[in-house]
Amino acid sequence: MADVARTRGIKIDDKKLSELLAVPVVFTIGNKNKGIETLLEKAIELAESDYVIPKKRKVKYSKDIEDSISRIEHFIRNHAADSIPYNIRWTSIKLLEDDKIVKERVLEKTGKIGEDILREIDNHRNFLVDRFDDDPEIVMTDERYGFIAGIIMEVLTTSTKQRVDISRNVDLVLTNRFVGFPIFIFFIWAMFQLTFSLGAYPMDWISSGINLFSTLLAHVLPDNIIKDFLINGIIAGVGSVMIFLPNILILFFCIALFEDTGYMSRAAFLMDKIMHLIGLHGKSFIPMLMGFGCNVPAIMASRTLESEKDRTLTILITPFMSCSARLPVYIILAGAFFGAKAGTVIFGIYLLGIILSIITGRLFRSTLLKGADAPFVMELPPYRIPMIKSLLIHMWDRSKIFLKKMGGYILAGSVVVWTLSAFPQNISYSKNYDLKIEQVKTYFQTEIEAAQESDKALLVQKRDASVAELITEKKAEKAEKSFMGRIGKIVAPIFSPIGIDWRGSVALITGFVAKEIVVSTMGILYAADDREDSEALKNALLSSGMTPIAALAMMVFVLLYMPCLATLAAIRRETASWKWMIFSISYSTLLAWGMAFLVYQGGKMIGV
Repeated sequence: MADVARTRGIKIDDKKLSELLAVPVVFTIGNKNKGIETLLEKAIELAESDYVIPKKRKVKYSKDIEDSISRIEHFIRNHAADSIPYNIRWTSIKLLEDDKIVKERVLEKTGKIGEDILREIDNHRNFLVDRFDDDPEIVMTDERYGFIAGIIMEVLTTSTKQRVDISRNVDLVLTNRFVGFPIFIFFIWAMFQLTFSLGAYPMDWISSGINLFSTLLAHVLPDNIIKDFLINGIIAGVGSVMIFLPNILILFFCIALFEDTGYMSRAAFLMDKIMHLIGLHGKSFIPMLMGFGCNVPAIMASRTLESEKDRTLTILITPFMSCSARLPVYIILAGAFFGAKAGTVIFGIYLLGIILSIITGRLFRSTLLKGADAPFVMELPPYRIPMIKSLLIHMWDRSKIFLKKMGGYILAGSVVVWTLSAFPQNISYSKNYDLKIEQVKTYFQTEIEAAQESDKALLVQKRDASVAELITEKKAEKAEKSFMGRIGKIVAPIFSPIGIDWRGSVALITGFVAKEIVVSTMGILYAADDREDSEALKNALLSSGMTPIAALAMMVFVLLYMPCLATLAAIRRETASWKWMIFSISYSTLLAWGMAFLVYQGGKMIGV
């Protein structure tokens, strides 16, 4: 960070420093790869030279400590010099400091003689403790820092006129109590707007690719249950989630950008006053902000909190931070029902999670987890220009979790959902759909042959629309009378007050395993035609009778209800209690239903 030193007006005499330390000194700027070549050259040059450790001591301790070091050196040279492969003075100092690893190595190398050495060490340690009234390692550390301070005085000069602390100047704006918080809200809004708008383009490309692959399989494979399993089970389920990978990548990129620039700590600092409303401090906001990516590492990050009650409270409210697994659900529903306002609606959902976490935290702090507020001291690291390579690595590391889920939970969930929705095979339909389709085709064929040339195209469109409608009705009835449909009918009364039909109910139940499965389940149950892409699912949702206010209620429910299995396991592990895990399930699911009920029924009352 030689560049940071220069901007702060710090000048270091490298030649003098090299002379005092008896080692080469090279200035480097790591994130810009400057000075690295010189560093490597110096390292190779030193390795190939006949360098010998200088006999002249670089750190000189006080007389009593130096006497003890000399006597220990003398004792080791007389009894075990050939057995110890380290510098004798260094070994003597480490033993005097009671270094456990060095003690183990000495005993390992010297055997019984090592016990005599350690007894000698204990005698000197007792003498020094009596003389200084403190442990030798503390006294020696203080004296080393004195040596360091002396070197700094020799080699370092600071120019107050040239000092330019960019971080401090930026903080005057970004942590300002009046403008800092609106800027933070804007950054979060921009992150979700960017996630939705920019991610729409690669999302369409992946969707087209999946659609093309599905169409090719449909033409190549013969009509049988294997074809149905591959196209309507695996491709429809996993494919409906895979298309959201670009959105997930963009979200994780933005979070990595906040972390690498140093803004994440400022966000915690800004949120400190708000967090105090729930009896926590700004440090708890970092795990919560990480929850936007994934709740599991966010809950694990609560280990940094000193108070057990603070940790428990943070763990309980962190799942209200909407993780990336919920994002595909929002994108599908908001994209289908809110169009150009989708990004703002999604931002509103995330904001609702933050508000409810504050309310919940205040409630728990005043009832279940009473306690005094912990003091808040937090380091604000300097702002840095992040390296693209570093951002991409952080983004990819986190996105790999999403890809692994596609090959694990989501694939397994898609297979189970397809199996339950495909069986039983022999269904007694309310009408003979195949006969109806043939009658429609015959009727329109007669009309087309008798019609004028200019009217034929319109009649063909009407024929295709009528046939498609009958096919959709057949699929809907088959799904309704399948095992999955029967399950959906059982749980439908629970979800009907919040505007969710039996298919949405089943999708929400499967989301108990992993939230991504909600979309894959909808991709199978709401499939309106043979095109298993996001547009087909959006069109199916629009034609299913779901209204915008019902879609909003479903998004609220997905935001708040029971966390996924991995998050529940993390809660159980970090709290070391089944009680808190069961409480989290019960409270979050009841709150989700209550809030979704208020949104749906309240929206209907005011005519939304």
